[in-house]
Amino acid sequence: QDYAALFNRVKLNLNPTVKTGNLPTGQRLKNYRKGQPDYYLEELYFQFGRYLLIASSRPGNMPANLQGIWHNNVDGPWRVDYHNNINIQMNYWPACSTNLEECMLPLIDFIRTLVKPGEKTAQSYFGARGWTASISANIFGFTAPLESQDMSWNFNPMAGPWLATHIWEYYDYTRDLKFLKETGYELIKSSANFAVDYLWHKPDGTYTAAPSTSPEHGPIDQGATFVHAVVREILLDAIKASEELGVDKKERKEWEQVLANLVPYKIGRYGQLMEWSVDIDDPKDEHRHVNHLFSLHPGHTVSPVTTPELAEAAKVVLVHRGDGATGWSMGWKLNQWARLQDGNHAYTLFANLLKNGTLDNLWDTHPPFQIDGNFGGTAGITEMLLQSHMGFIQLLPALPDAWKEGSVRGICAKGNFEVDMIWENGLLKEATILSKSGERCIVKYAGKTLSFKTVKGHSYQLKYDSVKGELLKR
Repeated sequence: QDYAALFNRVKLNLNPTVKTGNLPTGQRLKNYRKGQPDYYLEELYFQFGRYLLIASSRPGNMPANLQGIWHNNVDGPWRVDYHNNINIQMNYWPACSTNLEECMLPLIDFIRTLVKPGEKTAQSYFGARGWTASISANIFGFTAPLESQDMSWNFNPMAGPWLATHIWEYYDYTRDLKFLKETGYELIKSSANFAVDYLWHKPDGTYTAAPSTSPEHGPIDQGATFVHAVVREILLDAIKASEELGVDKKERKEWEQVLANLVPYKIGRYGQLMEWSVDIDDPKDEHRHVNHLFSLHPGHTVSPVTTPELAEAAKVVLVHRGDGATGWSMGWKLNQWARLQDGNHAYTLFANLLKNGTLDNLWDTHPPFQIDGNFGGTAGITEMLLQSHMGFIQLLPALPDAWKEGSVRGICAKGNFEVDMIWENGLLKEATILSKSGERCIVKYAGKTLSFKTVKGHSYQLKYDSVKGELLKR
């Protein structure tokens, strides 16, 4: 009863009329690797990620680390730490969107334990207000850089602000104002203040991150794109949070001023979104980390909707990085292709993740086993079906040709909405949106937009008329 209350909130059916037989998972994967379609296996992988999160991250417990709870030794890979340069964050990408917001609470509790030691790290290393963490953390409050390691890959003072963006993410999905007021806001505010103090205010009036680097991908720079992307995200979160609560107008003005003068994203010599402040990107580079695309996902300051040229430059990066990599990296690129609204390319990454990044028990293969790839895959499938990071709900934004018909029930959008959908012949047939907070709902599909007021607890039925090309509210 405890498990099913969470798991049964979401149901996914992909091409339900196509039958593949009742086969063991290992045999299914073997057949899939040979090119045999198996839509039930794809559904299973999606739900397996939700199972892993339910099993390894529940209120009152520690958050899921690189192996979740599936670790059988006294010591383990990376000292069983929490890696803050994408890994623990990726573990929680599917939490709110797949209707498992309770599973986010261990991460929030963990972030809270980093604040006091993180304030010392911020002050002693960077002379900054607020708090931060570094590339590696643990349950004993370790927040400092790993000084025994090479700083060209290990230096990551924006790990704290990245973690803090999850605080706003939780609020944005749940609209729990009590949580924001009593717990979330101070974590976000303090992190934003650290980001402001960390930046170098240049003589020309702009702000840049110096020194900075692209985690695990060096070199040291005076304006790595990844750092600027994280700073943009945490400042936007702090601004919105202060507006929601009607507090800290003075701090908000400072955040807005810094945000307006932050060094802009740049497009390089071969049309790519530049990773560093100078155009040194190697077009033959297939590195697993795509840090500078944080702005595309999990951030939202690069988008085909608002910044089409930058989105195209992000696509150039993804093409050059290729469709392979370690499991978690393919999981990240899956999400990024979905954000570019290229469903077929996103599906290619998903298929590669299953074929080349998954063990026979469905675990992610990053040696010896690393659970973040599973969570990234589940999140990516959700991004293909529903996106809400741009201030509106977009239905089926990256539906691949392979999923001609299907349905999904219970996935979530920001604004505290729950969404059910049915599609046929690659087109939306109908959708039901449950408003759990009574917020205004803006829905987009196939170039059409609906905007309507909602009442808390009420459901709204939408229908797409494919003949007239109209999105209608019943």
